Amino acid sequence: MKNNEFIEGLKSIGITLDDLQIEKFKKYCDFLLEYNKTTNLTAIRNEEGVYLKHFFDSALICKYFDFSKVNNLIDIGSGAGFPGLVLKILYPNLKVTLLDSNNKKVKFLEKVSEILELDNVEFICDRAENFIKNRRGYYDVSIARAVSELRIISELCLPFTKLGGNFIAMKGNYETELEAAKTTFGVLNSKIKNIYETKLPIEESNRSFIIVEVQGKIDNKYPRPYDQIIKKQLK
Repeated sequence: MKNNEFIEGLKSIGITLDDLQIEKFKKYCDFLLEYNKTTNLTAIRNEEGVYLKHFFDSALICKYFDFSKVNNLIDIGSGAGFPGLVLKILYPNLKVTLLDSNNKKVKFLEKVSEILELDNVEFICDRAENFIKNRRGYYDVSIARAVSELRIISELCLPFTKLGGNFIAMKGNYETELEAAKTTFGVLNSKIKNIYETKLPIEESNRSFIIVEVQGKIDNKYPRPYDQIIKKQLK
């Protein structure tokens, strides 16, 4: 996907970029590819791949969810900023927390955000089950893209989400993970609001967005330590 195809693709899902946003995505792409030569952030090594598999892939959720009505968001397992930093560029008023346990990735996020002159972006190098102590029930939206099995990432994300707020899981195929995750949703007083399915253009791979609403108080004992989450499904 070329830069101009990215711009047109966003228009097809209801997003029109201004010149400043176009320039920010160009700088983001250039810096990511250059930084990636010495620090392994992504297996994608060319501009077309970054625009398609990172930028547009991150932006696809905007077809189904209105982030203009969101005040703050946490991206858990943000990696090189997907989707959190992409959403920040698209919605400049959004307050974004980028959480990742890999210090090299967090350092990249700090540097690229400085280059892009982004404000109201917070960078946290920590595990979700540790950082929850600071932000329980705080965010309008918690989001994770291609991070772990659905039941696992749900237990990590939902406790960050305020009552009436939403957790968004961005997945490829999700069907085999859904039943176990539904049990987790129940224990965490949450419920699936919508599931949307689409395809990433050009390569036509499956993309799914599971939107889960927090409908009641989540017990402070969640999330459990990560090794417990892995070993034992909630019932």
